Amino acid sequence: MLQVSRKFEYGLHAVTYLAMKGPERVVTVKELASEIGFSQVFLAKAMQNLNKAGITRSVQGVKGGYMLARSPEAITVGDIGVAIEGEPHLMRCSVEDCQCEIETSCTHKGYMFTLQKKIQQLLNETSVAELLDRYPRVPV
Repeated sequence: MLQVSRKFEYGLHAVTYLAMKGPERVVTVKELASEIGFSQVFLAKAMQNLNKAGITRSVQGVKGGYMLARSPEAITVGDIGVAIEGEPHLMRCSVEDCQCEIETSCTHKGYMFTLQKKIQQLLNETSVAELLDRYPRVPV
């Protein structure tokens, strides 16, 4: 079934962690990895994608690290997904160079496109701020 990638999951957790820390707080990848419980090397790659997309901003130097480049209200879960994974597509026929052998006779194409649009709509209308408000961190 559908499953988000580990890299997307890392990015989502990292952005929400930065949002919880506040707008001016610079956080190192080491701290992020330690607090969230993820691989530092893998998380660093996700952070590079978020930085390129303008979701986070890197701060150089001894006290360097990452901070949010925009407010949590202005960052959607969809923004994070596109930054990490690129434009979404659930099936092969949703990309330009479709290689599906039954594309012209597929009876499920319309349904799958509708499903993809609904998922993307949900991701695009959910801000990081809403995510934190609606689903507070559960103590373990």
